[in-house]
Amino acid sequence: MDHSHHSLAEDLERMLATETSRRRSLRWLLASAAAVPLAGCGGGSSADTTASTAASTSGSTTGSTGSTGSTGSTGSTTTTTTGTCAVIPEETGGPYPGDGTNSNGSGVANALTLSGIVRSDIRKSVSPGSATAAGIPTTLKLQIVNVGASCASVAGAAIYLWHCDRDGNYSMYASALTNENYLRGVQEADSTGTVTFTTIFPGCYSGRMPHIHFEVYPSLAKATSASNRIKTSQFTFPMTTLNEAYATTAYGASSRNLASMSYATDNVFSDGTSLQMASVSGNAVDGYVVTLTVGVSL
Repeated sequence: MDHSHHSLAEDLERMLATETSRRRSLRWLLASAAAVPLAGCGGGSSADTTASTAASTSGSTTGSTGSTGSTGSTGSTTTTTTGTCAVIPEETGGPYPGDGTNSNGSGVANALTLSGIVRSDIRKSVSPGSATAAGIPTTLKLQIVNVGASCASVAGAAIYLWHCDRDGNYSMYASALTNENYLRGVQEADSTGTVTFTTIFPGCYSGRMPHIHFEVYPSLAKATSASNRIKTSQFTFPMTTLNEAYATTAYGASSRNLASMSYATDNVFSDGTSLQMASVSGNAVDGYVVTLTVGVSL
């Protein structure tokens, strides 16, 4: 090419103009490519969104096998650990609630009005009772969350909780226990919405899988009358924990009863346990720590 008719300044100007054009073209090509979704890279189609939503709200029902016993509070997508939660199922309070809604042969059975029933350690009866329930030491930690407020913890709510002893008997109702009230108590939720009870691991009586009953109240002040309760439910434990606990000598009757039933045949848990399967740590020698997220709608 003949460059004799161009000055050095003109040649430099032409070179710069060419380079600028190339850069503009490259930017245009990159912008165009970015606007086109790449196949197989999570384009976020409506079908994918629907599938994801369904998976996150379905919950696990395999807890009845014992293989997912801890998912009730750590692995399931229906708990606060994943940013979502669901209302725990409403269940029967059973024939032994001790909340003033029925009688025990001596009159109305109402632990809610007893002096000293607001307590953390529920192993010993308060007056007029004096007995102490024996069994594997167990700590219960239930966190109350408001499903209607993005799973926010419900500080100041209250829980009334009760369960049978290691022999399968309920205080206030069983023969010779009508004056006793152990394994019953009320606790106010702390700033994280958590209530904590010190108790013993419940036994298993014929006809029901092992369980613990509870009622949720909007405040401690309202936890004196069953008419104020906003939720009644139950929770249970992984089969691995049940088998371990009931292998101990003191729970021999529970082991025999458990062998004749399952979650699938239980009249409360047969429809699934994903929201009612507690997470358990510890062992039968040192004791257990049981945790559960309790979703309510306020």
